[in-house]
Amino acid sequence: MTLSSAIVGTVAVTDETFDRDVLALPGLVLVDVWATWCPSCKMIAPVLAEVARERADTLTVRTLNADENPLTTRDYQVMSAPTLLLFRDGQLLRTLVGARAKTRLLAELDDAVSR
Repeated sequence: MTLSSAIVGTVAVTDETFDRDVLALPGLVLVDVWATWCPSCKMIAPVLAEVARERADTLTVRTLNADENPLTTRDYQVMSAPTLLLFRDGQLLRTLVGARAKTRLLAELDDAVSR
């Protein structure tokens, strides 16, 4: 099982599909940039699965394998995994680096959206 498929309710995006599956979507999209070798990525995956389920009506969660998609990681200056990219209507709102507890993640997402 890949990490992407472990995050229920998410779709894996690639360099080729990023514009269509992230930037073209209306509303909020959270992209989890992860890597297979990253222990923190495995730690945050269940948190993101919960967030994807609980906020399905207001937030779309996507995953992007950093190693397999160097163009997107370069474009968004991703230097470490996990990195979470929060978009609203195709515009980057916030970049969050590193794993975090669900309560902290939700607070940071709510803060970014309220600005």
